[in-house]
Amino acid sequence: METIVFLDRASIRAVVRRPGFAHAWAEHPATGPEDVFERLRDATIVIVNKVQLPAELLARLPALRLIAVAATGADNVDLPWCRAHGVAVCNIRGYAAETVPEHVFMMLLALRRQLPAYRADVMAGRWQASPMFCCFDHPIRDLRGTALAIFGRGSLGMGVARLAEAFGMRVMWGERKGATVTRPGYVPFADALATADAISLHCPLNEHTRGMIGEPELRLMKEDAVLINTARGGLVDEAVLARALKDGWIAGAGFDVLSSEPPKDGNPLLDVDLPNLIVTPHVAWSSDKAMQALADQLIDNIEAFVRGEERNRVA
Repeated sequence: METIVFLDRASIRAVVRRPGFAHAWAEHPATGPEDVFERLRDATIVIVNKVQLPAELLARLPALRLIAVAATGADNVDLPWCRAHGVAVCNIRGYAAETVPEHVFMMLLALRRQLPAYRADVMAGRWQASPMFCCFDHPIRDLRGTALAIFGRGSLGMGVARLAEAFGMRVMWGERKGATVTRPGYVPFADALATADAISLHCPLNEHTRGMIGEPELRLMKEDAVLINTARGGLVDEAVLARALKDGWIAGAGFDVLSSEPPKDGNPLLDVDLPNLIVTPHVAWSSDKAMQALADQLIDNIEAFVRGEERNRVA
């Protein structure tokens, strides 16, 4: 009989059905680092969203057979260790193909049309005191005819591309940073950054993508460009980005992710109050429909593993 432990059940607000095989089930709203080992001591299957599972912990769990990640990104799990020691890891795919792209365009439209700046003006009484019927303090830029560079061509990147085309934008697929060959249908990394009016990141966080956007890349972008990140916080140097926004290297940024979450120790993007910066608390993925699809796929993955089938495996 399988022993299943869900370490951070409160991170999924959806109905999670029980698997259709004999099992023992334990779930915890959240789990701190000090409690992970005790809760997983006898587990054969662990369900985890964002709790860290490093190699030194996994090595102490000989009964563990499957890590079912309740997310697409699995950077909280030591995947090389799992591959080397025969522990299967599966993730969730395709569940957020509407909610994340819609969040991207919510931020993109808000920044291009200066929503935060104009709202601040109204709240400060500037419209009420205006000699005209409207205010022209912040330039508004349309999306139609502009270029959007997307990095990451999975289901989320493709979803963003579909919305971009509906808005009349020209979509570019950005090649990987450091690539020596540009794949057909892609634009070299630096060229995509230099020519795009908006950039949307949909890359996994790994040793190749960590810090892919730093000072050289931000200085390469157009002064009126907007950077959107709904992928992982570690993709961008946040301290440099805060400086870039204050000093006008780029026009704006919309971030749904930060390098450390929750940002209990602060973050450079939270230490500034700028009308050209929107930060949301990692919610792009979490529409009601998407969360239920995630929960259903999570149990589908576990049931497939117990049947001996490989499904959504990353290790």
